[in-house]
Amino acid sequence: MTMTERTRLASLDDVPDRGSVLFTAVDGTGTEEEVIVVPCDDDPGVEAWVNRCTHENYRLDRGRGAAMRDGQVICPKHGSMFDACSGHCDNGKAAGTTLVEVEVAVEDGAVFLADDEFAFAHEGGIDDGDGGPGSTSHLSF
Repeated sequence: MTMTERTRLASLDDVPDRGSVLFTAVDGTGTEEEVIVVPCDDDPGVEAWVNRCTHENYRLDRGRGAAMRDGQVICPKHGSMFDACSGHCDNGKAAGTTLVEVEVAVEDGAVFLADDEFAFAHEGGIDDGDGGPGSTSHLSF
């Protein structure tokens, strides 16, 4: 597949400095997965992850952008923090785990879905009205 055949997700300027761009993709089994694109200091400037904490499959971006601090994505339920560039967590209930990566590419200031395991479905979440259970995190946003 050439870059021109890949799905354009956003411009780099659309990815907030402390937040995410949310979209839904379909994996090889036909299962819908929410995916977040987050800023990263490493080249190419963004990374993409399946939108769920590894601890309890809780949505990191519940439709308003993922909470971020100091280059880390914060789970709003228990406060585990995942490195935005590597997806690794070294604290909280998700310590020792890594988010599921979704490959993206950046070309001419635009972010493209580049993962052969996923096909773009639509912008936004699977069910934007489902915010999930309330937070038990000690962190405030």
